[in-house]
Amino acid sequence: MKTAFINKIHGVFDSLLSILFPVHCPYCLSIISPDKAFCRDCSKSMPKTIYKRYAIGGYPCCTPFPYIEHYAVAVKRMKFQNRPDLAKQLAVPLTKVIKEYYDISEIDLITCVPMHKKKLNKRKYNQSELLAKECARLLEIKYKTVLTKHKHNLEQHKTKSRKERENNVRGVFRLIDKELVKNKTVLIIDDIITTGCTLGECSRITEKGKARRVLCAALCTSVVGVD
Repeated sequence: MKTAFINKIHGVFDSLLSILFPVHCPYCLSIISPDKAFCRDCSKSMPKTIYKRYAIGGYPCCTPFPYIEHYAVAVKRMKFQNRPDLAKQLAVPLTKVIKEYYDISEIDLITCVPMHKKKLNKRKYNQSELLAKECARLLEIKYKTVLTKHKHNLEQHKTKSRKERENNVRGVFRLIDKELVKNKTVLIIDDIITTGCTLGECSRITEKGKARRVLCAALCTSVVGVD
């Protein structure tokens, strides 16, 4: 009786929360149930495949979405329109492809592409970190912040060529502590992979810390390459 009463109270509380703070579909902003990742209409257009990429240096990367249409809109909404709450729903399809593409039993920890403190202070949150922490929770894998961005550089989309992008991120990241990644398989998560320079540099630095293996995942890819 006591358990049933507590469950009933929790149900009422959850219902009130959903009224006061409704959960939105990241792709069209329609109101959805808190336990859903997208609305019924958007679910029909979800890709059925995995977009496979390689970050610079040959590090494998998987993504659930191309960076187009409502998928791109959802990422921009999360990043630039102060919607960090959308990371919870967006992490669901990302988690799904991670489970399908990698043997998650071999992954020791999940981390993210870090943000410089100047940019973090302006935005108030790192969207890649939110995605990574939610994926770690869903996959039941430890999350740790292992990288820091200690140099402020030009935003990648403002560079013109891949070579410029490689040079732009060279030396801007460093490991917080090599012992965090030593002899471990590390999964690095970002929101978008374009040329793969940012994830590649983060992977290179992680590998220098004697990580056993470095894997990558991103929510969207701007270059579609499906195997």
